[in-house]
Amino acid sequence: MTKITTQTAPYRVDHVGSFLRPDYLIAAREQYAAGEISQEQLTKVEDQAIRELVVKQQELGIENITDGEFRRAYWHLDFFWGLNGVEHVQAEQGYHFHDETTKADSAILSGKISGENHPFVKHYVFLRHEVGEKGVARLTIPAPAQLYFELIRDEEHVANLAQFYPTFEAVVEDIRDAYLTVLNDLYDEGLRAIQVDDCTWGTLVDDNFLSAWGRGEKTKEEVRADLADKFLTLNNAFYEAVPENVTVTSHVCRGNFHSTWASSGGYGPIAKELLGEEKVDGYYLEYDTDRAGDFSPLKELTPGKKVVLGLLTSKSGELERKEDVIARIREAAEIVPLEDLCLSPQCGFASTEEGNILTEEQQWAKLKLIQEIVAEVWGE
Repeated sequence: MTKITTQTAPYRVDHVGSFLRPDYLIAAREQYAAGEISQEQLTKVEDQAIRELVVKQQELGIENITDGEFRRAYWHLDFFWGLNGVEHVQAEQGYHFHDETTKADSAILSGKISGENHPFVKHYVFLRHEVGEKGVARLTIPAPAQLYFELIRDEEHVANLAQFYPTFEAVVEDIRDAYLTVLNDLYDEGLRAIQVDDCTWGTLVDDNFLSAWGRGEKTKEEVRADLADKFLTLNNAFYEAVPENVTVTSHVCRGNFHSTWASSGGYGPIAKELLGEEKVDGYYLEYDTDRAGDFSPLKELTPGKKVVLGLLTSKSGELERKEDVIARIREAAEIVPLEDLCLSPQCGFASTEEGNILTEEQQWAKLKLIQEIVAEVWGE
């Protein structure tokens, strides 16, 4: 497999980052939550699970290697809880997905936000050591806009945020500075590529979400425009300050919890802001179902940006037909040059510790199929 940039991401054969937790890790986390084992004992189990996962990725020939997010309960909240001034709380209710509702874990402020001594730095150092020279150690974090979204998720959160940040500009500045503090610490440890996961854009394409958010006071178009401007401002404040030799990619999602989804709609309504104005080097875009729409919004893509087509679902173990995936790649290549395209599952296999409903064998079979398709389409 060949790198398609002079930096480290994305790769032609790629994945979104999270993997199914092995049973013994799930059991250890449950024991820790019940007070039956210590943090030190849990960490040893996590270390072992990550070592085994790294070897599996290397054996498969994957170059963009993650720790599977094995030390996290959530793809986003654990990062927020690691920031100073952010507290782990229970919201009034969890997020509602199609047919299921998540646990009610949330983040709220206990002070001003800052990023010193974030635990993810040590997590990255461990991963980098395990990967060695056989791949690139890769870290995934939630977007700045995702933190803001969590801090305004309901009236209680909005009131809490206002206690510490009377203006939007003030919270943008502190979120940017906190993220840069974490990134600078990671940079000192060798990180040169970061994947930023972002469900905020996925909510903005869903008219049902916009109608509920507006609560009758604004039209859905007004709500979309206002939030899109805020999300772009939050993200670009960070992205524009990232060192030039650090590759930044964004994974855009419509929800991925226990094989369910949260929002639906094509990229068209936010393509200009997301694909044209967001200051990233590439995107991991969900395209595994009709809920994501067609490829026409890719016309807004800034020339030179990379697109990882998420054409294989991580929500089911059923393997896609190779011919169907290749046909869709060819279709996308009519808009984006083939050399700027890559292939991956539409999301991680376990965005939360519950994981999606498929087996580990099916998980790896998906990645092997991606390799076969890439070899046929790109000759790599």
